[in-house]
Amino acid sequence: MAQETIDRESFRPVAQRASGFAALKEKHPELIVVDQYRKNLEELFLLRNPKYRFDKNYAADFGAFAKEHFGAKTEDEAGSWFYFPWRNALVHFLAEELHEELRTGRNRYLITVEEQKAFYGATIGILGMSVGSHAAMTIAMTGGAKQIKLADPDSLSGDNLNRIRTGFHNVGVNKAVATARDISEINPYAAVEISSEGIREENAEKFLEGVDVLLEVMDNPYWKLKVRELARARGIPVIMGTDNGDGNIVDIERYDLDKNYPILHGYAGGLTAEGLKNMPPQDLPKVAARIAGANLAVPRMLGSVAEVGKSLYSWPQLGTAANLCGTTLAYLSRRIALKDPKIKSGRYQVSLDSVFESGYRWGWLSRKIAFAKFIKKMMRQQKP
Repeated sequence: MAQETIDRESFRPVAQRASGFAALKEKHPELIVVDQYRKNLEELFLLRNPKYRFDKNYAADFGAFAKEHFGAKTEDEAGSWFYFPWRNALVHFLAEELHEELRTGRNRYLITVEEQKAFYGATIGILGMSVGSHAAMTIAMTGGAKQIKLADPDSLSGDNLNRIRTGFHNVGVNKAVATARDISEINPYAAVEISSEGIREENAEKFLEGVDVLLEVMDNPYWKLKVRELARARGIPVIMGTDNGDGNIVDIERYDLDKNYPILHGYAGGLTAEGLKNMPPQDLPKVAARIAGANLAVPRMLGSVAEVGKSLYSWPQLGTAANLCGTTLAYLSRRIALKDPKIKSGRYQVSLDSVFESGYRWGWLSRKIAFAKFIKKMMRQQKP
């Protein structure tokens, strides 16, 4: 059996100077070097000069722009070089401000320059890196949140890859580490912090320090309540996304606007995290169903959850739902990070079925019946 040599720990790129390339190559003979600096500079020039969209005779003007940009520096000395240990790759980037301008240039005017800067300046915390990985990556792609905090205690497994965008070479890598790597490869200037042990009593306070928006996509009912108690006291808005077949259930709690807003909109009935610990087992299914929004769950989802531990090892989740939820959470993160009062607290259903499925509206009764059957079945399972 071949011995594993994979790097499972590193997630931060290491800044390099041109003077240290020889030593780096000697240490890593198979080093991959990627230098598209001039091409990136040309693309930046074109973004700043849209008049050349239909006129390709810009060589002279670009030459003058490049000459001014480099000044007395050689190309190797311009911008920044980063070494990515997990890829054994050395990559040449524009300086941070120019890199950000380049990679968000196609966002204008959908996102204004002022909005883009504010979004990049936000700090976003994400708990749970299954659906959360999609949100983190979409936030990074959109040019948001230089400061991002990720927490998940689990490592990637083969059955995760039906909904997480990575390859089997990452099986066994902590989910937060894998997501942090992907973010760094898009933006090496990002200040990513990870908690590979997940959220715990010992680190919860520190994790929430400085967070502007918190995305909560965990499975643990205790921590769903606990982080909201902590976030509400600090005025940190919380967004939760729950897979629902091919769609999502999304909860928004604008504690930044109202510190008295009820936790989970009151669906938990005033239950506290500590109270959950002492709850009789037979009452847990009903509370968990209210927290997750089971009354909005599609019948197949309800039927599947009831089969966990019987015909199913764990509840099913789809890549369609995870991707859609990541997009939704990234969108809401941006709007809330920009202090948009039009985004209101509440529970929302993001349903592809309701848009594309013929006769969906008339199936409301069958969905209500499926929910009632689900609750009865779960209650029966809890009886000794």
